[in-house]
Amino acid sequence: MKAIAPRFRPLAAMAAYALIGLAGSCTTPHEAPTPAPAPAPAPQPTVTPAPPPAPLPPAPADWRDAPRTPGDWRWGIIAGRSSAGYGADPVVPLVTLTCDRASGQVLLARAALGGDGAREHVPMALTTVSGTRALLSEPLQSPAGWLVVPIRADDPILDAIAFSRGRFALEAQGQPTLYLPSWPEVSRVIEDCRQK
Repeated sequence: MKAIAPRFRPLAAMAAYALIGLAGSCTTPHEAPTPAPAPAPAPQPTVTPAPPPAPLPPAPADWRDAPRTPGDWRWGIIAGRSSAGYGADPVVPLVTLTCDRASGQVLLARAALGGDGAREHVPMALTTVSGTRALLSEPLQSPAGWLVVPIRADDPILDAIAFSRGRFALEAQGQPTLYLPSWPEVSRVIEDCRQK
């Protein structure tokens, strides 16, 4: 073999490197990696309308089967008068019975929810085991937000409330019916008003 002339040695070296580089690239072809699938779009929240409110339970066939209005009776002397208030909040009762000895009346009052009640007569009803009595609020005696019915201290409806086998109901036009227990506080106000 002939020696390569010195001036061609750098060319020969470059050719050798090129052949080595080409030999290294002569391998079995590799498959290109499969690109990762594009991420799925984020799920959009579906807006489902709220279900309609459940219908109110039907009124019981007998008022005595209705659940008692939440609360307790509290008796006390308020402004010199024997008074009982009923409700869950001891400061703001739903119903009061107050003895007005000067007039010889028991004032039955109930909060007028959503109205002031003091400007007009409002039909009311008091139901006991003895029966139902229609009543009418007295606007001149009703402070704003209350419906007040004056009842003579000797009226038998007061006895019917006191002895109503544990409960009585008080209805007022445009207001929810209140189902109240007939506890000793009620009798106390009635008896205080009947004392001479």
